[in-house]
Amino acid sequence: MSPRIAPLSAPYPAEVQAVFDRIMPPGMDPLVLFRTLSSVPRIWEKFRAGSLLDKGPLDLRQREIVIDRVCARCDCAYEWGVHIALFAKRVALTEAQIQALATDGADAAVWSEEERLLIRAVDALHDTIDIPDALWSALAATFSHEQILEVVALCGFYRTVAYFCRALRLPTEAYGAALTRAV
Repeated sequence: MSPRIAPLSAPYPAEVQAVFDRIMPPGMDPLVLFRTLSSVPRIWEKFRAGSLLDKGPLDLRQREIVIDRVCARCDCAYEWGVHIALFAKRVALTEAQIQALATDGADAAVWSEEERLLIRAVDALHDTIDIPDALWSALAATFSHEQILEVVALCGFYRTVAYFCRALRLPTEAYGAALTRAV
């Protein structure tokens, strides 16, 4: 698959290189997504301004469950591949959990009740752009308001990421994990 907009190639403009140096792990090439969006400075600036790459109120595992589920629901193989490859092992997602994020409902036996709530929230936002009252009450009994808002923000941001990845026809990163089948 060829991207619809050519990503920047090295050497990058100094200001772009400085951002890549801050956000990419040492020795890792900048993501195709980042190199493509940085070709339009205004979009790159707005994308980075809306980014949720910093440490937020969810722990890394919770965050990744939300992001991976959004990617699966949006059938975004590019971002799924990056996150599974870079974070799944770090947050102790098992192969069964990775598969469940892509193919099963929130009630899969591989999840804790807290994790099921996160997946239900992602699914509700994906399907209805809302969180029903009963689910909100269950979330509020388990998570802080800051954490719930983080879930909503992550869902919205990564849906936007999926729009970019899919509309731009970004090829998956060479190291990316395969998205077998979205839910």
